[in-house]
Amino acid sequence: MQDRAITLGEFIIENQRDFPYASGELSQLLSSIKLASKIVTREIRKAGLTDILGASGVENVQGETQMKLDDIANDIFIKALEARGIVCGLASEEMEDYIIFDKEKHVDSKYVVLTDPLDGSSNIDVNVSVGTIFSIFRRVSPVGSPATLEDFLQPGNKQIAAGYVLYGSSTMLVYTTGHGVNGFTLEPSLGTFQLSHPNMIMPVDGKIYSVNTGNYLKFPDGVKNYITYCQDVDSETNRPYTGRYIGSLVSDFHRNLLKGGIYFYPEGTNAPSGKLRLTYECNPLAFIAEQAGGLATDGHQRIMDIQPESLHQRVPFFVGSTNMVKKAMSFLGS
Repeated sequence: MQDRAITLGEFIIENQRDFPYASGELSQLLSSIKLASKIVTREIRKAGLTDILGASGVENVQGETQMKLDDIANDIFIKALEARGIVCGLASEEMEDYIIFDKEKHVDSKYVVLTDPLDGSSNIDVNVSVGTIFSIFRRVSPVGSPATLEDFLQPGNKQIAAGYVLYGSSTMLVYTTGHGVNGFTLEPSLGTFQLSHPNMIMPVDGKIYSVNTGNYLKFPDGVKNYITYCQDVDSETNRPYTGRYIGSLVSDFHRNLLKGGIYFYPEGTNAPSGKLRLTYECNPLAFIAEQAGGLATDGHQRIMDIQPESLHQRVPFFVGSTNMVKKAMSFLGS
């Protein structure tokens, strides 16, 4: 008889040593994220049957049209994280400023969370996979006082945990605390996340490149030359590579994590400094990539060494299999 699968809660408790600050806190924090992701899963599964598709009619702080599910997912994660006294503040891609949790139960809270509550939400209308990205830091402001901006503007190398939830053919939660990467799949009949992808390792090489080639004419020459390299025929290096671009960052990253590949969103597009947000998207995925044996850079330096200057700062992003990222960097002169 096959052994029973390990649940996410059991796994966290068994590996509590990986979270050295206080016993049980990571379990409670991730339980909040786990609960929120299950509620978001429920809402996504009803898309098309209820009035949650389409745009909300407002723009977020980045000037992008918010989808109705952006608002719904954002509210779900705020409520779930506020419900426990572990987090003192939250910053979201969907909000202009961070929010402070300052009820009595939050007096001793030591952590802040940054999140993109529904990455790739424009794909909801066409039934394409989307995701949630989260990043967890230990606060730098004094415990007992309100959270400050400095708590959220820490470089990625200060993250104590990060992860994402993928809402696809199944719902998966993937996370790291700096001791490897593990993936858990939601068993819908039981409502539990079960360990399905232990010790995830990104292949050092791959055959997939993920980029929005609709921006090709605006790309720097080095990026154009790398794309040409990916498309060239060369049997020794198994080229041409396969172009795959879903348009949901979590989905593109997850595929490359499993199969090997590179994802990049460079400068020189309609967003001159890059489109992706350092704090909500790049830092957490860079942490996961490095813990799985991959690399993440802005084209010149390690993503997690960048000191954030603002909550919604954008940066170029190259992430994926080590050899592919290094090769891309050689075209950029890095």
